[in-house]
Amino acid sequence: MKKNVWNAEDLVVYDDDNYTIINKPAHLSTLEDRNDSANVLKLFRAIDDNYQVCHRLDKETSGALLLAKNEEAFKVAALQFQERKVEKVYHALVKGRFMNEVIQVDVPLRTSGSGRVLCDKRSGKEAVTLLRPKHFFKDYTLVEAKPITGRTHQIRVHLAYLNFPICGDELYGGEPIFLSSIKKGFKSKPNQEERPLFNRVGLHSRSIKLTNVNKNIISCNCDYPKDMDIILEKLSKFN
Repeated sequence: MKKNVWNAEDLVVYDDDNYTIINKPAHLSTLEDRNDSANVLKLFRAIDDNYQVCHRLDKETSGALLLAKNEEAFKVAALQFQERKVEKVYHALVKGRFMNEVIQVDVPLRTSGSGRVLCDKRSGKEAVTLLRPKHFFKDYTLVEAKPITGRTHQIRVHLAYLNFPICGDELYGGEPIFLSSIKKGFKSKPNQEERPLFNRVGLHSRSIKLTNVNKNIISCNCDYPKDMDIILEKLSKFN
C-alpha cells in the first residue's frame, strides 16, 4: 500500500504573523498517533518549534484546522474556543433524506473506555450541534453541521443518534458507498469483490472563523479533498 507523504507548506490555506490555517488531508493525525509517525504538529514544528494546534480534527476528517505561531495567539484562540466564539462549519455525507429543516441536537456525550463516544443524558457532558440539509441526492444528503460545543466525535455521534450515521463511519454505523448502490444496472465483474467508492468517514471541516490577536476577523473556507469531490460528482450523476 502506498504511504502518504505530506508537505506542510502544501496544506496551508491562510497564514499571518499569528496563525496558520491548513486544509488537513484525511488520514493525517492532528497530534501524535501511535499507529502513524506523521502528524500535523510534527510537520509544522519542523518549520517552527513554536507552532501549537488550537483544536483537533479526527484522523479521517479533512478540512480547516487552526494552528498558532506563538503563545499569545494560542491563548487568544483558546479563550474563543472556550467561550464558543469560534464559528466552525462541517459538511457530512449521510445516507437517506435528512429532515428539511434546521435541527438542534442537544444530547450529552460520554467517552467510553474503548474510545467510542456514547449519548448519555445522565452523566455525559453538554454537547450541542446545529444541523441542516445542504444538498439532497436521491438516496443521500449532504448535511451542514455547526458544533456549538467541541466534544470528541460530536457531529458523528449526534448524526448517528438521529439515525443518519455518516457514510463510511463504521464506528457509529455508517456504511461505505459502492457504485452498485448508486448506479442503476451496475454489475461488478465476476469473481471480483467490489471495492467501495468512498470508505472513510465522510466528514469535512468546511470553514472556520475567529478573531485575530489584533481584533481583526479571520474567515477561511477549505475546498473538498479529491475523494469527496469525486463521490459528490458521482452522486450527482447517478443518484
